Amino acid sequence: MTKIEIPPMDLALRPFHQWDKGWFALTAGDFAAGKFNSMTVSWGSFGIMWGRPFAQAVVRPTRFTYGLMEEYDNFTLCAFPEQYRKALNIFGSKSGRDGDKISAAGLTPAASKLISSPAFAEAELIFECRKIYVSKFDPAGFQDPAIDSNYSGGDYHQVYFGQVLRIYGDEKYLA
Repeated sequence: MTKIEIPPMDLALRPFHQWDKGWFALTAGDFAAGKFNSMTVSWGSFGIMWGRPFAQAVVRPTRFTYGLMEEYDNFTLCAFPEQYRKALNIFGSKSGRDGDKISAAGLTPAASKLISSPAFAEAELIFECRKIYVSKFDPAGFQDPAIDSNYSGGDYHQVYFGQVLRIYGDEKYLA
């Protein structure tokens, strides 16, 4: 599948659908060193912050990927065609601590152009991001008390804003 560069302002994406129904694979680490991990994420956002295009994703501190997100200054978000739903289920249900879930998912890591974290050859849309802001959710800031029910273990997400450095993917994502 041939991928094209997509300028952020020309991205054609249904973000609510993609986050909630399509999901992303978030990957952090160093492809060249063979030290990276991926996980499925379905909570996040895209927009403009501080005059820059950004992708925002959250990771619980209990996840293996959390340590790599803390160690490296970059990450990728990859969207896949529906035929890879099983692979994303593996990314979301198995830990990289316990084995090679990327091989189990049958996906092919590929070097990114601008950052150390890899993308995937099978992805139809890829965001290469450099972290520009990190913060932990503070439950004192929840204005709706029901939100706290997502954190029965007190494992509040770390929030990562990544400046989108590069977007590439299928032509259908070009507006």
